[in-house]
Amino acid sequence: AMAAGKGGVVPMDVEDKSGGGSQQHQSLPVGHGMMGAGGSIPMTPGSGVVTMNGRPVPSHGFGPQNGNVMPGGGGLRVNPSAGMNNGNNASAPVPSAMVTAGFSGAPQQSQQSMPGADASPNPQAETVASIEEEDIPTRVKSSDVLELSKHSSEVFMCAWNPIYTDLIATGSGDASARIWQMGGTDAASGCRPSTLLPHGRDSADRKNKDVTTLEWSSDGELLATGSYDGVARVWTRTGELKHTLRSHRGPIFSLKWNRRGNFLLSGSYDKSTIVWDVSGDVGFVKQQFKHHIAPALDVDWKDDVTFASCSTDKSVHICKVGLGRPLHTYTGHTDEVNAVKWDPSGTLLASCSDDCTAKVWDVGRGRNEPLHDFKSHAQEIYTVKWSPTGQGSMNPTKPLMLATASFDGSVRLWNVQNGTCIRVLSRHRDSVYSVAFSPSGEYLASGSLAGQLYIWKVREGKHVKSFKGKGDIFEVAWNVEETRVAACFSSNVVSVIDFKM
Repeated sequence: AMAAGKGGVVPMDVEDKSGGGSQQHQSLPVGHGMMGAGGSIPMTPGSGVVTMNGRPVPSHGFGPQNGNVMPGGGGLRVNPSAGMNNGNNASAPVPSAMVTAGFSGAPQQSQQSMPGADASPNPQAETVASIEEEDIPTRVKSSDVLELSKHSSEVFMCAWNPIYTDLIATGSGDASARIWQMGGTDAASGCRPSTLLPHGRDSADRKNKDVTTLEWSSDGELLATGSYDGVARVWTRTGELKHTLRSHRGPIFSLKWNRRGNFLLSGSYDKSTIVWDVSGDVGFVKQQFKHHIAPALDVDWKDDVTFASCSTDKSVHICKVGLGRPLHTYTGHTDEVNAVKWDPSGTLLASCSDDCTAKVWDVGRGRNEPLHDFKSHAQEIYTVKWSPTGQGSMNPTKPLMLATASFDGSVRLWNVQNGTCIRVLSRHRDSVYSVAFSPSGEYLASGSLAGQLYIWKVREGKHVKSFKGKGDIFEVAWNVEETRVAACFSSNVVSVIDFKM
């Protein structure tokens, strides 16, 4: 959900049941975690205000204050009339963890110490100036940055096309996605006119249709988008709407193609995951899985018919098309599970959680305990990414590693052979929201709140590029050629940065 930091506020529309109309943009304090297991609504202690949970969703008022009911969505529905473009109050896609981690630009200090944790990776105030000074030699030149600025609200995500590699898709809180074609191989070449993928016919119809997730098919021909209205859409790379997939009864948080391209997998606030068959002229529900008892936050394919899902119910399920029950269920996390990712070989599954741990599960072992339990982060872990290396990858001779990004301001790289921490990348002074390995696995990009992007040389653990943009960074992505990094910002722009070493 869109959340502010500890003690912060989120602009929300509250329906006045006394008949006095809507009180526009009443700011409400935000706490930790909106939906508990079983769909209960925890309240912020002493506040009487429904607290918020996490995914990229708009700052529309959630909960009983709205007087609305979302069918099947935990008894809740979003009031769709929240102001999306209120400048400094721009909403941000924030997991429940963000509330405890803090959402301001100030350095966040850990409130707890974990066994084996390093000292807080956020530098003290006196070191901030020295870090900024050290960043000067690595700063990206303005001439190496192409700014894509057609969106009218926050840009939540971006994805480079894997085949038509001059194309990048972006999804925004303005109820649209866009496909942009680069004008050449660098920023100086500019960009051709973008293709608008509207998710509403007019301003009234666009309410509640923020684009929350998107992904290209492996052949580069189709783009899938998921939105806050619970509808998945499939577009051609030229912008033609091919499928409109309606069955979820709540916002879609995650959307993934299988490798073959015949199935699309979605995870939703309505607690279910759906496998859609989009191989023909009409897309349809192949199977709906209702194993989670709270919102499903992330999904990922293991192979063409097997996938993992995770939820605010603290569990991870592994399911297979055609089977009525999960193949495996992992319940080792003690708080909401934010993300799941399979390694390139499809044998190891990584998960990360608001419980400040990341876990690696070896499904082939058939055991309920994780192969590795990484506990060194001092705050919540929002995302995990595998390196594109090792067995099953395009770089089979390079060692496999796992990256974890946390609200403690650090990124950690892990050796999954022996479970040790290889590197702690700790220049960020704010919550790290996104990381991405370059296609060769040699570099890692990381983006944090307050707009700081770093590119690291993995082998040395040193940053080689730095870029500071306006607003918060929600996602970073590499192009296939490893010559450009895109970063999505809360300030409505996407910065495409030339990468030359």
